[in-house]
Amino acid sequence: MSDTPIRLKTISQLHAFRGLPKPKHPLISVIDFKDMAQPEEGSKQSLIFDFYMISVKRDMEHKYKYGQQDYDFDEGVMFGMAPHQVLSVTREENGKNASGWMLIIHPDFLWNTPLATSIKKYDFFNYSVNEALFLSEDEEIKLQQIIENIKEEYQKNIDKFSQSIIISQIETLLNYSERFYQRQFFTRQKVHHQFLEKLGILLDEYFNGNNLKEQGLPSVQFLSDELNMSPQYMRNLLKNLTGQTTQQHIHEKLIEKAKEKLSITDLSVSEIAYQLGFEHSQSFSKLFKTKTNQSPLEFRAKFN
Repeated sequence: MSDTPIRLKTISQLHAFRGLPKPKHPLISVIDFKDMAQPEEGSKQSLIFDFYMISVKRDMEHKYKYGQQDYDFDEGVMFGMAPHQVLSVTREENGKNASGWMLIIHPDFLWNTPLATSIKKYDFFNYSVNEALFLSEDEEIKLQQIIENIKEEYQKNIDKFSQSIIISQIETLLNYSERFYQRQFFTRQKVHHQFLEKLGILLDEYFNGNNLKEQGLPSVQFLSDELNMSPQYMRNLLKNLTGQTTQQHIHEKLIEKAKEKLSITDLSVSEIAYQLGFEHSQSFSKLFKTKTNQSPLEFRAKFN
């Protein structure tokens, strides 16, 4: 099959593509995975949706690629996608049928409501699939209840209250999802300890080479690519684990390296600044003093 992504602009197109009846509402739909026509075994599809998607999947012998790496769904996990992102799906040989649900929301449904703007603040729409939310049984039940409320409302006769009621349910779903993500930052301690360890090694390797002098400080995109995670997830994870922004964490490592050079070498401040990627030593000295409340020379004087 061609690697050219299949673009699905409307919810009706998605329903037809997956062999489902026409949607009850043109701009919002809840789909049960067991009702969907599955890709052929061993096949691969790349899809682009022109709508928001929030999905809870379990017991799926599919591989999904969204962002930096593949992920196998074998338990209850949730992830979201914003419009115009690419999702690649590969179905394994002898794969089991899917279970779970998918909520599809066309941006037009949110038109002229506060959620049209505020939905963009939910970072998990920009996370990679390998950063999916691992749901507890109680959490999954809570989200399932909200989904049933949404489904029940749009399947009724639509009246002037329908949109606002559904919008409020979507906001509740998003807020619970945000809460559960915050919980995950603190409960997956082993994974997150490994993240901090890998980040530390990556920065040490970067600072010990010629990268600083040749390329300057590492970018958030560079670090997230090397760690196989999306930039926004890395920012949020680091903030929750250390209380620091990514830039603050990089600067902290930079100051550590500067202190090392000031204390054990005879290099001038200008030479150290150049090795650390600063074009002007004044910029280095200003950052050093901001972070340590002393100038580089004042710090060095302690070792003489």
